[in-house]
Amino acid sequence: MARKQQEKSQQTKEELMSAANELFGRKGFTETTVAEITRHAGYAKGSFYRHWVSKDKLFLEIIEDKLIQYRNARDERLSRAGSLEEVMHIIWDFLENMVQDRNWAKVFLEFTIYASRIPELREDLGLSQYRLSETVFAELVKDFIETDYPPEKLGALNTVLFEGYMVRNALETGFMIQNSGEHGLIELKEIREAAVALAISKGLKKKPE
Repeated sequence: MARKQQEKSQQTKEELMSAANELFGRKGFTETTVAEITRHAGYAKGSFYRHWVSKDKLFLEIIEDKLIQYRNARDERLSRAGSLEEVMHIIWDFLENMVQDRNWAKVFLEFTIYASRIPELREDLGLSQYRLSETVFAELVKDFIETDYPPEKLGALNTVLFEGYMVRNALETGFMIQNSGEHGLIELKEIREAAVALAISKGLKKKPE
């Protein structure tokens, strides 16, 4: 009996998370209410509060679940990587997968701005399971670094490049550059190429001519 209750509780939780995911993507985080989530999933509000104390905590769990899925696919490939360049491309494949989920990227940006005003939530969002971590990045590349350049700094630079792109992409403004007096959009693949080139330049020893 207890096992059936646990299975039912887990099913309820998954259905509530699925409903929340759909509504967040459609309406945004702040415009979606707990009542709408439970109604969409077909449950009473009490079912929600048996699993989470607030909508904020639900969203943090959704972030963690999404990043776990992305990271599992990334880590399986990283276990077979043989060079810094290969590792960098695997990492950027992982980052691009997040960008391609446009609704999610926008909601994540919205939640990040919202969380920045709440000290406790801002501290939660700073934990590595909820964000792109320079420390995690350093662990992924450190075995392929040949120089004394800090891998954490490479991680910080890549994070700045990626998160800057994600913000502009979510706002649908793009990156504007000057080229011979003309404006042009920088594509994500160009940012990837710059990040990989930077990692190789800083992380690998120069080969003799």
